[in-house]
Amino acid sequence: MNMRNLGATGLKVSEIAFGGAEIGLSYGANKDCLLSESDAMTLLHAAVDRGINFFDTARMYGCSEERMGKAFKGIRDNIVIATKCPYLRNNDKQILTGHVLQSYIETSLYASLKALQTDYIDVYLAHSVDTEILKCDEVAHAFEDCRRKGLVRFIGVSTYGFSDVKLAIEDGRWNVIQLALNLMDQSCEDLLPIAQQRGIGIMIRSVLMRGILTDKGVDLSHEKLRSVSEHRRKYFELLDNNGLSLSDLAMKFVLSFKDISSALVGIDKIEFLNKAVALANGECLAPELLSRARKLAYPEPEFLNLGVWDRNGWTK
Repeated sequence: MNMRNLGATGLKVSEIAFGGAEIGLSYGANKDCLLSESDAMTLLHAAVDRGINFFDTARMYGCSEERMGKAFKGIRDNIVIATKCPYLRNNDKQILTGHVLQSYIETSLYASLKALQTDYIDVYLAHSVDTEILKCDEVAHAFEDCRRKGLVRFIGVSTYGFSDVKLAIEDGRWNVIQLALNLMDQSCEDLLPIAQQRGIGIMIRSVLMRGILTDKGVDLSHEKLRSVSEHRRKYFELLDNNGLSLSDLAMKFVLSFKDISSALVGIDKIEFLNKAVALANGECLAPELLSRARKLAYPEPEFLNLGVWDRNGWTK
């Protein structure tokens, strides 16, 4: 397993990070079947044995934190854990403020510490931030307070879209930023060197776009997704004579950017784990193939919001 710097934090993390959603809730291809605790433990231990030391979870990922806490008991100091505080808005969609905000973040943090059976979090992120949240000084101050108290080592945000990633980088208070980057959505590529220069660790999610960027793919038959389905076919033209599958290409594409720290991969089967680890060997895509892939970004990246697709009933 190749290791990389998590920005200027001083932490060395595996370039593949274990995405914890699949082990904690019914999700993606397994939306009708939650992984058993025994199988989750086996996966987590196998990931550690294969060199993965970076694990991403969240309060909102069902029993994911609890399962990681059990799995890492006795080896906690060898593991880098990132977890997230839930959405920082009330039922009326207003940003939490004042004592309510502080109490909400601390309550969530202490719940995570208990579930993970640890007295510190390596990277504590605000989940699914938006422009208004990023511009709210109270939010950043509340997270900084958690760090000052020694409960978390570093703080960060999980972002969506170019403008919010840019805003988070320019803010200067966040140590780590989680963002989407993949073959289709390359909109944040130009921001990676800026983040690296400022010592910000970059965690990449949506590498496989919830299965869209795999050979099997997912159902894109809805008329609103026709252009995405047609665009997806273009990537198969890059696979001729190089022995890569579409998921291999998607993974290698992201890992070819030296300014990222780690790529999150959702893992719910041992074969997926083995495949991801095999790809994390420090070898990038050949320059010519990488150049061709970079020219095949989807022309409207702002449309590539799978959450919106779900809410609109375009996905099954």
